[in-house]
Amino acid sequence: MEAVLVPFVFVFIALILQAGEVKSNAEEEALTSLRNSLADPNNVLASWDPTLVTPCTWFHITCNSDNRVVRLDLGFEGLSGQLPTGLAALDQLQYLSLYENKIEGTIPADIGNLTNLMALDLRANSISGTIPPSLEQNLQSLTFLGLEDNRLTGQVPHELGNIPNLKFLNISNNNLCGFLPIELLCVPTLDWSNNPGIGKACP
Repeated sequence: MEAVLVPFVFVFIALILQAGEVKSNAEEEALTSLRNSLADPNNVLASWDPTLVTPCTWFHITCNSDNRVVRLDLGFEGLSGQLPTGLAALDQLQYLSLYENKIEGTIPADIGNLTNLMALDLRANSISGTIPPSLEQNLQSLTFLGLEDNRLTGQVPHELGNIPNLKFLNISNNNLCGFLPIELLCVPTLDWSNNPGIGKACP
């Protein structure tokens, strides 16, 4: 019996290690895609070397004890470009901070698949398009959402009011329109100022 059990244990351990490696590779691919999508005049992403064993050694990235990425801090770094799809591969991510850069384009809908995300800070960029309703789908842990000082348009999705732990929402200084969803009035800290279209029907 022991002769059968020992090989099985080794196979089981190998499968666990392989699964961890697959997760790590997916995270590395997502981060490499982000790096390739952004212009980096200050070389703050110079340490993002895909030949290294794990992204946990890269600057501006924090990992947990399982070597999974839980925090990405790239605020006020002079970055420009657009956010790529595929960031949902960072499925243990808790904090995503890209504030005060020069990022354009839209918010990728698959950010709504980051089920462990607690804080999303995209303020003070040049992000356009609408706020994707997908942010509500799985972001049940989200407490902080900073989208102010961008170029967002369209209605504020009522789905944002269904995020149970949301404590802070700032959508000020955009070009949003329509009527503020009543669900959002339960958010303790809420700022929608300087959106001339809010309170009026969208064109």
